[in-house]
Amino acid sequence: MNWRLVHNVELLERDNGFFLVSKAPLRVLHLNRSLGELLGRLSGGAQTPATPAEQGVLEQLAAKGLLERPGEAAGQSGACPSVSIVIPVMDRADELARCLASLSRLDYPKEKLQVIVVDDGSRDDSPRVARDSGTLLVASGGRGRGPAAARNAGAAAATGELLAFIDSDCTASAGWLAELTPCFGDSRTAAVGGLVDGMCTESAVDRYEAVMSSLSLGSRERYGSRGDDTFYLPGCNLLVRRSVFTGIGGFRDDMHVGEDVDLTWRLRDSGWTITYQPKGRICHEHRSTVRSFMSRRFDYGTSEGMLQRLHPHRRKRMVVPVLPALLLALCLVAPFTGGWSLLAAVGVLLADILAVRFRLARRNIPLGLPALLGGRLRAFGSLVYYLSFHLIRYYSLAVIAASLVVPLLWLPFLAAIGCAARVDYTVKKPDMWFAGFVLVYVLEHIAYGAGVFRGCLGRKCFSSYRVTIMGQTEVTV
Repeated sequence: MNWRLVHNVELLERDNGFFLVSKAPLRVLHLNRSLGELLGRLSGGAQTPATPAEQGVLEQLAAKGLLERPGEAAGQSGACPSVSIVIPVMDRADELARCLASLSRLDYPKEKLQVIVVDDGSRDDSPRVARDSGTLLVASGGRGRGPAAARNAGAAAATGELLAFIDSDCTASAGWLAELTPCFGDSRTAAVGGLVDGMCTESAVDRYEAVMSSLSLGSRERYGSRGDDTFYLPGCNLLVRRSVFTGIGGFRDDMHVGEDVDLTWRLRDSGWTITYQPKGRICHEHRSTVRSFMSRRFDYGTSEGMLQRLHPHRRKRMVVPVLPALLLALCLVAPFTGGWSLLAAVGVLLADILAVRFRLARRNIPLGLPALLGGRLRAFGSLVYYLSFHLIRYYSLAVIAASLVVPLLWLPFLAAIGCAARVDYTVKKPDMWFAGFVLVYVLEHIAYGAGVFRGCLGRKCFSSYRVTIMGQTEVTV
């Protein structure tokens, strides 16, 4: 399997070693000679790395956005693994019919497919829809046992090498399986997730969900193996090796939300790799009313307490470089201290730029002042965004309550909302006015934050509010 540098990343060799240089965002990574030579061989067309250690290092660089793997297509029928598609359903006959119709159009060898519908105690025509389509109908063993228990029941009846989970309110693109199954050519890969897109665009919530849904992981491929970060794969577009799924016990039956997070974290803890690919698209019918949207976000939030109980070693991580943090602090106190704080902030910025420029020059790495200035300002902007996002994600209700007592707190809170919302609006490009985006954005974070507090209170575990602060800068030379 080939690897290559991302288009804006360059590998430089100097007398003092190898360097990976990215100008947007600004990153300079000093490599040891063996890793530099490995990247040189791979960029020259070498195939799969020779050892698991090499593969692991390359996956770490890919997680940083420095490497990528060119897309591959599935081969002929004999090269395609057999796949069992598992669809949990309860009282969604129309949605199920639409989902099954999309599966009938898959560009994948029909003899390699098994479609299983798991009925979770439906009282409508869902079982009849499944039988009429010729799929294997399996009972979950009760009513409303939840998607985790239903998926496990479907997996128990599966015969395919791979399990492909999709929800009944989703439709699959023709290339869904053909685009994702080649990732299992890497024997260390246990699970692969694909792109989740929005199905509807009628309401403001629909248009918001199309780009901001927690089920959508973006446009960059990602990898996760051992570690303490929180990367996971959503269960509505998830392929897993059946033998591995069975070996770790499948989903936890008692989890109604967050079961996909728990499963993929357990896969990683067992030494397997999980992969996200921005292809293999499915369309999801998101909650389209404000009430159902906020209710679902609240439910998602409640899972954090359980997940922290089950995986206490996993932590939210935030990079807080020293000089950009000092620059932010000076900007925050400027309204109360006068012009000297702004002058000091300018001095800190210049000192940061000069220090980085000196380190780069010492390594003989060419980088102009405009690129350097832009890179450091972007590092400062990233810090402001992540702090603002975390504040409104987890502490909105507390800050709103405090602001009723201390009105002066409204100003930094509204500034944090404006900062985080503007960045996400600019990056995600939703098809809606900014004012409407901000309104839905705030409602989402309030609902999710309330769910987090409820889940943590119920589990008596507040580790979700603990963040691991990392102090290194973006430029490492």
